[in-house]
Amino acid sequence: MEVRGGPAAGRDRAAGAPVDDPVSDLDLLHAHVAGDRDAFAVLFHRHRDRLWAVALRTLGDREEAADALQDALLSAHRAAARFRGDSAVTTWLHRIVVNACLDRIRRRQAHPTVPLPDGTHGPGDGSGTGGVEPAAPVHDHDTALVVREALAALPVEQRAALILVDVQGYPVAEVARILGVAEGTVKSRCARGRARLAVLLGHLRSGGEQPPSAASNVPGVTRGNPRAPQSVRSGSGRSRPDANQEDA
Repeated sequence: MEVRGGPAAGRDRAAGAPVDDPVSDLDLLHAHVAGDRDAFAVLFHRHRDRLWAVALRTLGDREEAADALQDALLSAHRAAARFRGDSAVTTWLHRIVVNACLDRIRRRQAHPTVPLPDGTHGPGDGSGTGGVEPAAPVHDHDTALVVREALAALPVEQRAALILVDVQGYPVAEVARILGVAEGTVKSRCARGRARLAVLLGHLRSGGEQPPSAASNVPGVTRGNPRAPQSVRSGSGRSRPDANQEDA
């Protein structure tokens, strides 16, 4: 594969490409658009684990996360020629993955099905994408489930912002680019999400049961951000998310 570095190469390497790799993310994307059959696969494998972690933590279910990631990568594969270079390639990929996850959450809110278990499977079940699943130590498994359920109770916009900032550790400025909103909006969503989690998870600090009245102290859900139902699965249909544009 013959690719050449450019001004954006350093930016993409700083955003996630290995420093010792002479081929930048942008080079790979351009090579894919030019017809290189392997370039997009190399790009995906380079960032697979972080994209998988974002999808899994946003959706809380391995099956749905794998489906959302597959949908997002198909969208990115088809839309690569429309990438304008206004942001790093990794930002663009994360934006498409997050949008695919949020689309699934909104679809299952509109068409809820029978609640199922939380989607945790054994290591040999063959599901997932091959990436490393974020996992808590065994002795913290119950606490991890409680935290996952609390995250699932947040409005989708707050959940996405908190997962990217507090769980994945992305800078606020990068999350703003991923979500396509102002930095102040990211900070506001995180603050509201943390306030809700403090109430929902306050019993963990004291070691007691969650008070029945805790929900009444949770700040109200903002208009247009309905509460997401917990531990549900989407329908069997696999409609592709309309997240093909860079600014999706």
